[in-house]
Amino acid sequence: MVARVIAVDPFDLVVFGATGDLAQRKLLPGLFYRWQAGQMPPEARIVGVARRKLTDEMFRTLARDSIAAHVAPADRDATAEEGFISRLRYVAADADADGGWPELAAMLADAPDRIRVFYLATGPDLFGPICDRVAAHGLVSDKARVVVEKPIGKSLASAKAVNDAVGRSFPEDRIYRIDHYLGKETVQNLMALRFANALFEPVWNAAHIDHVQITVGETLGVEGRAGYYDTAGALRDMVQNHILQLLCLTAMEPPTSLSADAVRDEKLKVLKALVPIAAENTVRGQYRAGASAGGPVRGYLEELGDHDSHTETFVALKAEIANWRWAGVPFFLRSGKRLPSRVSEIVIAFRPIPHSVFDGTAGPINANTLVMRLQPDESVKLLLMVKDPGPGGMRLTEQALNMSFAEAFGVRNPDAYERLLMDVVRGNQTLFMRRDEVEAAWRWVDPILEAWAASGEAPKHYTAGTWGPSAAIALIERSGRTWHEDGV
Repeated sequence: MVARVIAVDPFDLVVFGATGDLAQRKLLPGLFYRWQAGQMPPEARIVGVARRKLTDEMFRTLARDSIAAHVAPADRDATAEEGFISRLRYVAADADADGGWPELAAMLADAPDRIRVFYLATGPDLFGPICDRVAAHGLVSDKARVVVEKPIGKSLASAKAVNDAVGRSFPEDRIYRIDHYLGKETVQNLMALRFANALFEPVWNAAHIDHVQITVGETLGVEGRAGYYDTAGALRDMVQNHILQLLCLTAMEPPTSLSADAVRDEKLKVLKALVPIAAENTVRGQYRAGASAGGPVRGYLEELGDHDSHTETFVALKAEIANWRWAGVPFFLRSGKRLPSRVSEIVIAFRPIPHSVFDGTAGPINANTLVMRLQPDESVKLLLMVKDPGPGGMRLTEQALNMSFAEAFGVRNPDAYERLLMDVVRGNQTLFMRRDEVEAAWRWVDPILEAWAASGEAPKHYTAGTWGPSAAIALIERSGRTWHEDGV
């Protein structure tokens, strides 16, 4: 099967922080894939902006190295690569100084009616200054839009300040707050499963679903992000954005359409319905030295070089949604570093059958479970009870209806950034966060952070390579459930 590619209109994409990790690891390789697929028009230009003094050719060399490192050799066509590299330009500019900005303005001036995308692959402290200078140099055209990365603040107050700073230069309908999890194929298939199939939506409620689990696990430690991570922690870094967005898409009411505001209105209702969380329904942990697939690893404090840090590298929460659809259904959320597997998944655990017609020789009957795997191998799996083949009576066994996207469609799944970048060019905000969503998420998260700070308790330790502190197991088992770890 060949994936359908719909070309976008001509555009100029200006990447601030173009020499940084995000641009080199995700943005440039993703844009190359879109160019090679024929989705980008030949007039498109990609302009890198950073403080480093580079020529166009030096930036192109960086891009070649980036493609070589992050694009599989089998996926690289030499002619396409050279065509893509030829679209790259570079301007040295600083968010806090005027140098380079006139050159950027002159470069874009020859196509004033073209779509302009300003991608801020920088820290949030630079969002406001960059947007101010973009506006001051007359670059905010009617077709200009800006993309901002997380973290959008570290609290509700700081998130409002960031949003205000960006909003001085761009109206809300041209601000794209990107969460790459929303660009994953499985996340979008969650909406397809619910709203394109009569099988699921009638049972997508408290009458039929026992509980929901959302897990985002990483095998890596803080690596080169220790400075940032120690000021954030797992709750800010993963739960406030990625995990709450997954929760919203899982729990939201059917929107009137898939238009951006229709979807985001329903997500906002979920965030507003989240019950303030009690301290006993939270667990935070911090990894100690242990082992991963690559061998022995140091603990968080050793990696950080600070033995007084109380920053959590693991968090587990029991959340509740106070509305008719979900009243009484717990949502168990967890995320952490140095876990046994790199896995992101949503687990819908249905209620057990009300009565069994089978005698004891049939064996135990497990409740049905729907598992949507976001990474590493995107798939949807439905666990069902079936008869064990062969004579000798009725023996039941659990088997999976398993759809791997790679196997089912035989095509490479585009990286989330590829899809989201093209959505920005198209002007489609459906998979991007609106300001009120971001701030509603912080309203729920802030009290958790404040309660942790007031308690003065250190995070519970867990050994690297395990599934977090034992308290996380107790959190879910107190309600008679267990974490889903089959196949991870």
